Amino acid sequence: MSWQVALKPGHSLMDWIRFAKSGKDLTGLRGRLIEVTSEELLKHNTRNDCWTCIRGLVYNITPYMDYHPGGEDELMRAAGIDGTELFLPHECFCSRRVFSAVIAPPPAPTSLAPPNSIAPPPEKDGRPRYDWFQTDSTVHLVIYAKRKIPSSGCTVVDLRGGVLRIEVLLQKMSYMIHLRLTDEVEENVSVQTAFTVGKIQLTIRKQNTGKWASLGQALESHNTFLRKQDRAVFYRDCALVSKTDVNHNTHVYRLQLPPGTVMHVPVGKHVYLKTNIQGEDVVRPYTPVDRTLWTPPDSAQDPDLYLMVKVYPDGLFTPHLHSIHPGGSVSVSGPEGSFSLRPLRDVTHLFLVAAGTGFTPMARLIDTALRDVQTIRKTKLLFFNRTEEDILWRSELDELAATEERFEVEYILSEPRESWSGTTGRVNETLLRETVSKPDGSKCFACVCGPDAFTKLTMGLLKQQGFEEQELHAFQG
Repeated sequence: MSWQVALKPGHSLMDWIRFAKSGKDLTGLRGRLIEVTSEELLKHNTRNDCWTCIRGLVYNITPYMDYHPGGEDELMRAAGIDGTELFLPHECFCSRRVFSAVIAPPPAPTSLAPPNSIAPPPEKDGRPRYDWFQTDSTVHLVIYAKRKIPSSGCTVVDLRGGVLRIEVLLQKMSYMIHLRLTDEVEENVSVQTAFTVGKIQLTIRKQNTGKWASLGQALESHNTFLRKQDRAVFYRDCALVSKTDVNHNTHVYRLQLPPGTVMHVPVGKHVYLKTNIQGEDVVRPYTPVDRTLWTPPDSAQDPDLYLMVKVYPDGLFTPHLHSIHPGGSVSVSGPEGSFSLRPLRDVTHLFLVAAGTGFTPMARLIDTALRDVQTIRKTKLLFFNRTEEDILWRSELDELAATEERFEVEYILSEPRESWSGTTGRVNETLLRETVSKPDGSKCFACVCGPDAFTKLTMGLLKQQGFEEQELHAFQG
């Protein structure tokens, strides 16, 4: 059946392409990315304000009314509702979740603008891809991961001197955008993520108003999709804001990301710190903690990094780090590590076995387990130290155990004072059998972190105790 109608002069396909390339904001949202409910969608059902949903993406089709070959009446059939069945044969579509998008033909092809519309491509190609559009004052870059994105965040953005570097971490893979932008921009990036859809949108403000003919010039590794382990580690200089004592030899170093950098380190991931000592680059891994053990549910996400580090007087790196005064800088990598929260989704009992500063990856994991994983009925921390003075954040741990029935902590000291009434000794088979038990009908998971010898021994003992490989994770100490 033919459904074409005569279009008005100046409203041909080529006219629409020119209009779409004009840089006008066709979404009506000034580049913002929003979640849309079915109730909100229904409100936009008139000729002058018409949205529709196609395979989970909401499109503002108002600007397209006079250009559609099927005519205005054909588009209005889908006004304010899901139009997937109506337009599936010929419209761009993808994903399952609803958010704002543009229904528009592609921008003019350039070396940095793929010849596709702003909507994602068919799912047969599993590689992430990107597209971009602009207004007179802003540039918007959209990345389609083509998979769900972890809610903990996985996008690292560095914008410096007109060079934009974006790395999207997707499990064991890394997708990168790396280019020199066409014109000067403000070093201030807004990042919005639709996690279940797998869409990331960056907004950057231009310093000079006007249209760009292209996004910019491709640089090394631009638009590549590699295994994370094959990607060179990238560092940015972070400023030391403050140092806070935790105990007699351990401190929390607060580091501020540079302007133009957006980075959130997911739970269980670490970063590398790098500095030059006597002409040699020295690199050490550290796992960020939050400002406190237990963050209020409604607190805003702090963009600064907090690293809990034990200073070894005879060490190479930590004395140098401790000698840096506030205002000084240290080079920091993006998130690294293989830990994933996915195995915890249906766990009922979580055991955390830590020695010394091996506590650091456990700190945020405790918060996540109690706040976000409702299936976990008990989280138990076994915390090994030499003396009472070595126990990190003891008052916070004791307070949490007293107020949260799902959390338990047990301290084990190898060199206690005579007044110590708690558990003593080092990690061994008997101690673990007494403190780590798998209740009938439970699903358990255990994480271990500490010095290499401690971690290796503990992992072996837990396996002897019946823990399977998939029920264990060893953080690198």
